[in-house]
Amino acid sequence: MNPEPKPHRAGFVSIIGKPNVGKSTLMNALVGERLSIVTSKAQTTRHRILGILNGDDFQLVYSDTPGIIQPKYELHNAMMAFVYSSLEDADVILFVTDIYEKHDEEPVVERLRKTVDTPIYILVNKIDQADQAEVEAKLAYWKEQLPNATDVLPISALNAFGTERVLQLALESLPIHPPYYPKDELTDKPERFFAAEMVREKIFKLYKKEVPYSSEVEIEEFKEDDDIIRIRAVIYVERNSQKGIIIGAKGEALKKVGTWAREEMEKFFQKKVFLELFVKVNENWRTDSKALTRFGYQ
Repeated sequence: MNPEPKPHRAGFVSIIGKPNVGKSTLMNALVGERLSIVTSKAQTTRHRILGILNGDDFQLVYSDTPGIIQPKYELHNAMMAFVYSSLEDADVILFVTDIYEKHDEEPVVERLRKTVDTPIYILVNKIDQADQAEVEAKLAYWKEQLPNATDVLPISALNAFGTERVLQLALESLPIHPPYYPKDELTDKPERFFAAEMVREKIFKLYKKEVPYSSEVEIEEFKEDDDIIRIRAVIYVERNSQKGIIIGAKGEALKKVGTWAREEMEKFFQKKVFLELFVKVNENWRTDSKALTRFGYQ
C-alpha cells in the first residue's frame, strides 16, 4: 500500500525587527535567493517583500518588512504600515533582534506581548560576534521580556547558522492549507521592482549621509527580448544639490551606480542588460502623499 500523502501546509511568516538586525539577510538565507537588498545602512528595506519557498507539501510565504522606527514623516508612516499589516495576516512571527540591542519599551514588543494565537519565535542574530556567556544572557533576557514567545533561538543569518532550525520550526507551525501562490513563483513582486531595488542598493552603498534616504528609483521602461533586457530607470532626489552628488564629477558617480546595478541585474535575471539611468528632482517626495502613492507606498 502507498503511504498516505502528507497534508499540505501553507501560510505567511512575518519577519520583523529594528533596522539593521539582519532581517533581509535572514530572508535571503531562508528562501535561498537574494530578493531583499542588503546594506550596512539602516532603513534599507522600505517595502514589504514576499519571498515564497515551495516544497511538494508546503508553501512558506515570508514577509521581509522595513525596520521598526519612530516615524518622522509620511514615508516612515507608510513603511510602518507595511510592518503592522504583515503582523495582522501572519501565521508565524519571526521577531529578529541581535546580540547588541534591547527593545523592551518599543510599541511593537508591547503588541507582541498581547499576541497569544500566533507562534512567535525570537531570533537573536549575530551570535558570531559574541561569546557564549553574552549569548546565553541575551536569550534569558528575551525569555523574560516576551514570556509568551514560542521559543528564543540563537542564529547567525550571515553564516546560515541556525537558519535550518528556524525553517523547520516555521514549517511545523503553519496551518494545513492549499498553496496561496502558484508553486513556480518566488515572490509577489514584478521584475521591475527588483530592477529598481538593485539600483537603490548601489546608491546606499556608494553615497553617504542623507542622499540614499532622499533617493527613490522608478523604472520607466522594462523591455525584455530573447537575449537582452532594456531598462530605463530614473533616480529621484529631493534637492538639486543631491542631484549633483548622485551624478558626480563628469558623471563618474552615476556611471559607477549604473555599472554595479547592471552587473547585479545580469546575475539576477540571467540575461544581458542594457541600463540607462537618469536623475530628476522631486522636491520633498518623502512627505508628499501623491509621490508616495506613485512610488507604491500607499
